[in-house]
Amino acid sequence: MESEAEKELGISSVADVSRAAAHAKFSLVRGGPFYNLLKAARLVHPEKWNLGRRITALLAITWVPLVIITAISNRAGLHSLLVDPRVYARLFVAIPALITGELMMDGYFGAVLRHIREANLLDAADETRMDHVLAQLKRVRDAYLPELIILLLAVVSIVTNMSNHGVLDTTPWLGQRVGDSFHFTAAAWYALFTGAPLWNFLLGLALWRWLMWAFYAFKLSGRRLKLVASHPDKRGGLSFLGLMVMAFAPTAFAASSVIASNWRNEILHHGAHLVDFKFAAIVLVLIIALLAIGPLLFFVPRLAALRQKGILEYGVLGQLHSSEYHEKWIHHRAGHEADFLVAPESNTLTGFGNSYEKIGQLNPFPIDMGSLYGLAAAVAIPGLVVVLAQIPFAVVLDELLKAVH
Repeated sequence: MESEAEKELGISSVADVSRAAAHAKFSLVRGGPFYNLLKAARLVHPEKWNLGRRITALLAITWVPLVIITAISNRAGLHSLLVDPRVYARLFVAIPALITGELMMDGYFGAVLRHIREANLLDAADETRMDHVLAQLKRVRDAYLPELIILLLAVVSIVTNMSNHGVLDTTPWLGQRVGDSFHFTAAAWYALFTGAPLWNFLLGLALWRWLMWAFYAFKLSGRRLKLVASHPDKRGGLSFLGLMVMAFAPTAFAASSVIASNWRNEILHHGAHLVDFKFAAIVLVLIIALLAIGPLLFFVPRLAALRQKGILEYGVLGQLHSSEYHEKWIHHRAGHEADFLVAPESNTLTGFGNSYEKIGQLNPFPIDMGSLYGLAAAVAIPGLVVVLAQIPFAVVLDELLKAVH
């Protein structure tokens, strides 16, 4: 017979089982117009990511023509192209990082979905409701409008930045100023219509998929999760959600690499100093941290309440058990001392004490330090490139060694 929840939602048991099986393989990445375009071009396969093939193909479209066009029409600017850190940051670092990030997003989100089911964190009614949320996300993922908007925003960003000093500088491969006007080279025009929109689009697509994860996390936080205050992960059983922070690391690395390349170029060619980017760097770190860990904030009130409730509930049981133990083995131990070493109450009290200690250590933020270290590295590594533009590596290494000692 159908359950009350199934009747309420108008879903039969067979249909529910079928949906559960389908959503066990749900992906935030494998779907949508761009993914289908890549699949049609055989750059991605439903069972394989073909990272090497995709990265090679994109470099063949964006990088190789730049070199050929510059070598033919602007030989004097070829060297400036080959040593331009901004080009390498976008085409050789950021875009491959975003492509790799799709694999990580798919793997980590799939692991989260499997854990929720295997750990039985939801009852049948809430599991069905979360299946509906996944169905909503699938429709949004496969829709044309979101990716069209992302593409339009990417184009608008390029048009806007065409008046920005970071783009319209006098790097020989890009162009030159003639009076008050700026003349792009053929290679620059090619980059503006290929690599630039591709980078902007892939970044926007990654952020859009992250927004879908945030929506899922928000909906999940409102369900009746079967949390346990004494869970050994000290997060009530939700520490697995911290995996998703690592899924954001490639996006953070890509964005930080592109920004760092612009700052490095300003230092090397326009006389800027590290302190000029201090405020911007702080804002960048705050934005990345908020985006990466923001979806986990939805669970903080639940875990904080769980900790408080656990302290009270386990405290009552602890009081009763401790009082009984104290009464038996302190007040009335005379004549029973030989039995103390084999008394089961001692082991029970010790085990209960360990459980109660875990409740006291329960962290209402479902993340571990390993995930934070990975995210920090994704931001810090590109930042080191900026530092080395002004401070010699030997000096940086010497300061690090001093800090260690």
